[in-house]
Amino acid sequence: MTTARDQRTLALWLFVCCAAIFCMVVLGGVTRLTGSGLSMVEWEPLMGILPPLDQAAWEETFRLYQQYPEYLLKNYGMNLEEFKGIFWFEYAHRVLGRMIGLIFFLPLVYFIATRRVGRDLVPRLLGMFVLGGLQGLMGWYMVKSGLVQDPHVSQYRLTAHLGLAFVIYAYIFWVALGFFFSGEARERRPDLAALRPFAAVLSLLVFVTVLSGGFVAGLQAGLVYNSFPTMNGQWIPEGLALLEPFWRNFFENATLVQFDHRLMATLLFVLIPTLSVAVLRRDPPPRLRLGVYLLLLMLGIQVTLGISTLLLHVPIPLAAAHQGGALLLFTLTLFVTRQIWDFGRVTAVSPAARPLAAG
Repeated sequence: MTTARDQRTLALWLFVCCAAIFCMVVLGGVTRLTGSGLSMVEWEPLMGILPPLDQAAWEETFRLYQQYPEYLLKNYGMNLEEFKGIFWFEYAHRVLGRMIGLIFFLPLVYFIATRRVGRDLVPRLLGMFVLGGLQGLMGWYMVKSGLVQDPHVSQYRLTAHLGLAFVIYAYIFWVALGFFFSGEARERRPDLAALRPFAAVLSLLVFVTVLSGGFVAGLQAGLVYNSFPTMNGQWIPEGLALLEPFWRNFFENATLVQFDHRLMATLLFVLIPTLSVAVLRRDPPPRLRLGVYLLLLMLGIQVTLGISTLLLHVPIPLAAAHQGGALLLFTLTLFVTRQIWDFGRVTAVSPAARPLAAG
């Protein structure tokens, strides 16, 4: 049986993993925004940890890059020093991915070997590790889409890569919260339990909005209309249904993709305060109250970042901050949802009575 102390240790370890994934998401955004994602044309998940170490190695790496469409069609004439500028972003992104794997796997082996993890928890934790491996495969699958005739990463694969990162993060963070607060005696709050469906749907909507942002990024739709609140003076812009069949417009038409992202962001701007007011009216426990206040604050910051990024034609620092802000907003939404979930179902527990509270 996993003790309360062990569960707190597990929670801290998983929170560290979440922090590393957050850095990975932000760095991935910078890699995309700087056009660095296709600079490494080979995938060596085990042996490719070392960068070029001398001039000959750099020249060979650059020679490989010059054989691919991004150089021939987009960066023709780039010199070696300029190539290094984009190479290091993608290299750092891949190395951080490997580091996250080690940060997760090595402590996991230790916890299992020392029996600090109950048998019932092992499949759950191993599932996280498998998802991380699949994310690495998805990243390379995404990069491969830009190593063909058109040096442009597929917006479908980009969004899938981003979405899987958020899924992994959410899974780890949710379980970590369960570990961290396991063993606490809580008063059951049926009034908060009534908000469970609302909170769950809101968390899902934040995730869907993130996915819509992935399509915006993949199509560079943020550069199409750079006015707010209208789109070049129109509340409903023309050209929302240019493609056939119609469903393609939601994923391949930059105008509709940006329009949808605005709509979903606006919906969150309404629904998050609505849930917050509903929670605060119920005189929530201090931890939940704090989570609601932080969620409202982050909502304001994220909306400001989004509008500023749009109006200023997607500068890299603001766009990267907006991507990181999306994950912070998602984090706080999950935190509030988890607190509503727990206070709505728990009566009173002792540390020994809830060894699987992370569920």
